[in-house]
Amino acid sequence: MNIEYLTDIVILLSAAVVAVPLFQSLGLGAIPGFLVAGMVLGPSGLGFIEDYNEIAHLAELGVVLLLFVIGIEINPSRLWKIKGLVLGLGTLQVLMTGGLITVIVHEFLHTSWKVSLLVGLALSLSSTAFVLQLLTERKLLSSEYGRPSVAILLLQDLAVVPLLALVSLMAVPELTIAEDIFIALAEALIILVLVIVAARFILNPLLKLLARFGSPEIFTASALLLVLGSALSMEHAGLSMAMGAFIAGLLIADSSYRHQIMAEIQPFRGLLLGLFFMSMGMSLNLDLFLGNPLVLLGVVIALMTVKAITLWPLSHLFGIKAEASISVALLLAQSGEFALVLFALAKGQGLLDETLFQHLLIVVLLSMLATPALEKLAYRISSTVRKSITTMPDIDVGGIEQDAKPVILAGFRRMGHRIGYILDLMEVPYVAIDTDASLVDRERAEGKSVYFGDAQRPEVLRAAGAADAPFVIVSIDDLEAAERVVSSLHSVFPDVPVFARGHDLIKCRDLKALGAHFTVSETLEASAELARAALLHMGAEDPEVEVALEQFRKDYYGRISKIMRGE
Repeated sequence: MNIEYLTDIVILLSAAVVAVPLFQSLGLGAIPGFLVAGMVLGPSGLGFIEDYNEIAHLAELGVVLLLFVIGIEINPSRLWKIKGLVLGLGTLQVLMTGGLITVIVHEFLHTSWKVSLLVGLALSLSSTAFVLQLLTERKLLSSEYGRPSVAILLLQDLAVVPLLALVSLMAVPELTIAEDIFIALAEALIILVLVIVAARFILNPLLKLLARFGSPEIFTASALLLVLGSALSMEHAGLSMAMGAFIAGLLIADSSYRHQIMAEIQPFRGLLLGLFFMSMGMSLNLDLFLGNPLVLLGVVIALMTVKAITLWPLSHLFGIKAEASISVALLLAQSGEFALVLFALAKGQGLLDETLFQHLLIVVLLSMLATPALEKLAYRISSTVRKSITTMPDIDVGGIEQDAKPVILAGFRRMGHRIGYILDLMEVPYVAIDTDASLVDRERAEGKSVYFGDAQRPEVLRAAGAADAPFVIVSIDDLEAAERVVSSLHSVFPDVPVFARGHDLIKCRDLKALGAHFTVSETLEASAELARAALLHMGAEDPEVEVALEQFRKDYYGRISKIMRGE
């Protein structure tokens, strides 16, 4: 390996370790941290890394994996529930904002209509990663302005697919803008059909076969092969790798293997995407900004103003109260990571010259850095209004963020299946995780929300929604594996209650020590029910039996508490 290349990687990782936590502690988020770290290290900064081209090529895989994850998260049934906001508000936002920016860019920069349209549509997209991070941290995803914001972001993520195709087509000089748009939309439709066919007849049987081998390494390799193979296929077809990855994500969006695959991909995605943002930061020419800071700041303000004044009335038009519409407009006023992706692709295709590319990078970066302040303003507006009114508006955007988060069942065999049956009777939603691929297929055929995955891995639990779950029930038959799950949950998700079963008093004690909030002994409950049946058979009164059993349970679990206290 080239020692200089390895040195550059070490420098980048060191900078990320310092910059990202610093920016997160300031409430600015991880993405600006990566960008600023790249700026400091790059040729325009301290110059620690002069040649970043090789790193940039590697970092492109981060975008590929990002599109893959977005494809997984875009569930067709979920989109249909909120089609009014996604297809209506989201589409109008992209078209109107993109159209206004296109005209402004064409008139003031005197660029061609193709370039102007590209810039306008790219800048109309907001930062999905940044906004969702801020809303999640504040627990505002289901808020009055959080839900419509997420709906708009979903449409923007979908819009990236035809936009990626559009950039590639714009590089063909003999095609007109109308032809570019028509072909891009046609390609998107063809891709959708291919996704449906491939998902139904090819992918799931293949993943089922691989899962039965029981080798984590093979499954990880298969997940990466799925993503990179799809990306490479699209690249050879004359489209973008990112689009291929998005298609791969759509293929498994409804698959029972989605959580396990997400867990395999996430570590690679996070690292490589961070490298992508750092490479963007390194490519930034700070001299351009320092030469015209007021002009560029004015452009950023103008961009965010155009987006805000477009979003505000549009949101209100779709039934969102005026004050919430203001919050939506402020929250989505920035440009985002997909603008960086599209601009980088366009530069590679020769559509953008270096100077325009650099100015656009600066504008996107500055708008993203302004987002935390605008989000706090949006939150203040929303909080002030909430305090002044007694009723909240009823916005039909259910499906973006459900009020009732699903319970997580770790294990769906004997005990897990029975617990799931009881939860179904109580109409409590749940997501079950199990490593038996055949069992998963059988249960899903009956309409159960069961997915393939190893619950011993916190990444799988996170992908299944454990971080937001009301509680997790550990119902794995293998008691040693159950202990590892409980320990992992306590370490990674300390605020999520964990319910677990132990074989006897000693196992219950061990599970408590590992972080379980509540434990149930198999031998205790079996003994109690046998005693109940025998006593009732011999003529004992049911209330008397119940009192005796309650005292038995109290004494039993009291012993666990004493043992835990060292008494």
